[in-house]
Amino acid sequence: MVLWSRTYNTRGKPDWSHIFPYYHPDIVFQDSIQRLKGIEDFTAMCNRLTRRCKELRMDILNVAQHANVIIMDWKMTMSFRRSPTTPIYGSTRLTLHEDGRIIEQRDYYDLWGDIFDGVPGFRQLYRWFMRTFFG
Repeated sequence: MVLWSRTYNTRGKPDWSHIFPYYHPDIVFQDSIQRLKGIEDFTAMCNRLTRRCKELRMDILNVAQHANVIIMDWKMTMSFRRSPTTPIYGSTRLTLHEDGRIIEQRDYYDLWGDIFDGVPGFRQLYRWFMRTFFG
């Protein structure tokens, strides 16, 4: 997980270039927003995020591995041009190909909940809506 700690600076934009060789050319990436196939689409997505963020930092909180699956819990703090710094909490499941490279990455997080928690007044409305309609 040292690779990920070097990816995110304590200040400024991330640099993923050193981890791309650890990804299989047929990588499948999925998160709450998108599903991508192939290393070209994956690197393009990482580059878009770098351009959009003024600052992005990730703190790895826990790591576990069983066979060819690695699970990481994290806190990602992002800052965009016209918005306050926003922490997002989530987990990543990495599946390793038989050659040792990452063939699948699935990120799990509540993007809107973490963002809306930082908006005064809207947090309570959003949480009420989620409890009322989803559980």
